[in-house]
Amino acid sequence: MSAGWPIYISFAGALAMLFTSKPAHSRALALLTTIVGFLAACGGAIQYGIGSDVSVVTKHPWIPALGIEYFLGVDGVSIAMILLTGVAAIAGVLFSWNIEHRIKEFFIFYLVLIGSVYGVFVSFDLFLLFVFYELVVVPKYFLIAIWGSGQREYAAMKLALYSFVGSALILAGLFAAFAVSGGKTFNLLELAKYPFPETFQYWAFPLTFIGFAILAGLWPFHTWAPTGHAAAPTAGSMLLAGVVMKLGAYGAFRVAITLFPLGARAWQTEMALLAVIGIVYGASVALVQRDIKLVIGYSSVSHMGFVVLGLMTLNQLGLSGAVLQMFSHGILGALLFAIAGRMVYARTHTRDLEEIERMRLGRLFPFAAGAFVLAAIASMGIPGFSGFVAELSILGSAWNAFPTFAVVAGIGILIGLAFNLRAVQKVFYGPEIGGIPCPETVPITIPERLGVALLITTSLVIGLAPERLIHLITSSFASPLFDALRKGVAL
Repeated sequence: MSAGWPIYISFAGALAMLFTSKPAHSRALALLTTIVGFLAACGGAIQYGIGSDVSVVTKHPWIPALGIEYFLGVDGVSIAMILLTGVAAIAGVLFSWNIEHRIKEFFIFYLVLIGSVYGVFVSFDLFLLFVFYELVVVPKYFLIAIWGSGQREYAAMKLALYSFVGSALILAGLFAAFAVSGGKTFNLLELAKYPFPETFQYWAFPLTFIGFAILAGLWPFHTWAPTGHAAAPTAGSMLLAGVVMKLGAYGAFRVAITLFPLGARAWQTEMALLAVIGIVYGASVALVQRDIKLVIGYSSVSHMGFVVLGLMTLNQLGLSGAVLQMFSHGILGALLFAIAGRMVYARTHTRDLEEIERMRLGRLFPFAAGAFVLAAIASMGIPGFSGFVAELSILGSAWNAFPTFAVVAGIGILIGLAFNLRAVQKVFYGPEIGGIPCPETVPITIPERLGVALLITTSLVIGLAPERLIHLITSSFASPLFDALRKGVAL
């Protein structure tokens, strides 16, 4: 099955990048690599079709003494995530067309990051998944530290430290599961069949779940996220919001909830409470920020709170809504950061909303203004875009699981309306008087227009016709992989 090819294509593109000598060649190779990788992901999705079982892509012994395999596979959840990665990867290259500093190295790190993300989403050996998960941190660190802005070294180090703390918790949870199950395999399909004792699950679940959820921006472990978003280059912010945060949520679902369903049920209310706090806190802080990238950064914390809330409903509607929200926010978060970073900051050389407001960018860049309005209303959860279906599913399932939390999450959506409208007004529709000229009035480029079109079209397609993606996701819950979850929490 071609679902494993996006990994190899991305790494091969990074290797081939070593032999490019001209900036134009590096850009073209990066774009070609991400397009071919996305087409391979689409081929894998077509081959998989709609199924209820995990399809094996490749499976070979790797470290037999520990039962570790090179095991790649896909189900509906994996397919949704690799398609998201493919779209975000192409858009990230289009919005990096202006990179002039160490172009070759930038795209090498970029493609290694993309290949590692693909690897996490298709790994069904937990040790292999962990290797890819750790590999993501390395290129991400250098992308921020070298090509970022502001406190870039601080932000890169903070991201790395938080990631390593989370990884330590994850590794402890994985080896605990390996030992308790008999010390024979890290195969997720096999471990999911093992009846882990409830007393073991009670502490193994929060250990593993929080380890992954740190990268998902779960409150109060979220503080790396806005800092990292603000300091990262445009493509870095896009990938950080678009796919890297999704790795944490994906791992929390794929590993912690799947292996330890009784532990998930025991900690259900506490984790949902953290998610709801993150929703309201992230939205409230975004409402008062002056830095446009921090506004979007804290909004990402809020939107990822919906993902965790959906996961902790532990029912089919909530879990499918959480995966759909991962996909939706991956597209819309990337779009918002692309506009803020490339179209606004790169031209105004400021992220301060009060200064930007006086430039009245709506008249100078009407395309950017229109794109930002569409991105903002889609982020608000307006019908017709992907966010509406995702948030509706999560709130509907949360109402059945914990009504009070659903009401509070709804308040978070209202605050989201406020900070999105405030951002639109300040960035593009400033007052008539007291304006200051924009330092750089370079027209919106063709790559930028193509990137916007790709992301908005994707959100519209999912928003207007979500049935196939939802069915792809929900059909996976009939897999034997989720037998323990069905029995433990009546999925």
